[in-house]
Amino acid sequence: MSDSATILLVDDEPSVRESVQAYLEYSGDLTVKVASNATDAWRILEKITPDVIISDIMMPEVDGYQFLEKLRDDPRFQGIPVIFLTARGMTSDRIKGYNSGCDAYLPKPFDPEELEAIVKNLLERRKTNEKTATDSAKLEEIAQEIRELKQQLGQQQNTLTTTPSPIKIDLTPREQSVLDLVAEGLMNKEIAARLETSVRNVEKYVSRLFSKTGTNSRTELVRFALKHGLTE
Repeated sequence: MSDSATILLVDDEPSVRESVQAYLEYSGDLTVKVASNATDAWRILEKITPDVIISDIMMPEVDGYQFLEKLRDDPRFQGIPVIFLTARGMTSDRIKGYNSGCDAYLPKPFDPEELEAIVKNLLERRKTNEKTATDSAKLEEIAQEIRELKQQLGQQQNTLTTTPSPIKIDLTPREQSVLDLVAEGLMNKEIAARLETSVRNVEKYVSRLFSKTGTNSRTELVRFALKHGLTE
C-alpha cells in the first residue's frame, strides 16, 4: 500500500494498544492514534478523521456498541470502516456487532497479521468505493451538461442554421447507436445496458467517435454531432 493511512485504535488495555500500534506502524504505511476509552477517542476525532477505526467492545463507561452508534449518527464519520476487537466470541455478539454497523469482528486473542490484513482490505475497499463515487459524479455532471446543451440548441433552432459536416464521417451502426445514446445524456453503464454490451466496449466506441470527429470530450462530441446533423 503506497499511501499512508491513519488508524484510530480504542482499547482500555495498555498492552493491546502498544502491541497493535507497534505492529501496524512497523511497515511505515500506517499511522496509529491510540485512545484508552471512547471519550478520549472522541477528542481525537474532533481533531482528525481516521481512515479506519479499531475499537474494543468491553470498555468502561461507554462500550464499543455505544461508541459505534455515535459514530454512525455523525455525518462526518458514518463512512469510516470500524473493526471490533473483543474477548467475546459468541455468535450473538458478532451479529450484534454487524447489526450495529461494524465492518469486521476479531475476537481476542488475535493474530496481529490478520488484523493488518483486515485493515488493509478495508482501506482498499474504501478507496475503490470513493473512486467509483467520484467517477459516477463526474459522468453525471457531463450528462447534465449534454442535456443542457441540447436544450440550448433546441431553443436556438429558429435562428441557428444547421450546416452539413465539412468532412464525410462514416459511422458504423453500433457507433451511431452509441452516439445517439451519448447525445441523450446517458452514461457508459446505462449505454452498455441499453445495447446489451460491456462498459469496456462502450468506452471503445466513444473513443472511436472522439477520433472520427476530432473531439476530446462527450460535450464536444454532442455539440459537433448536433451541429452537423449526425444525431438528433
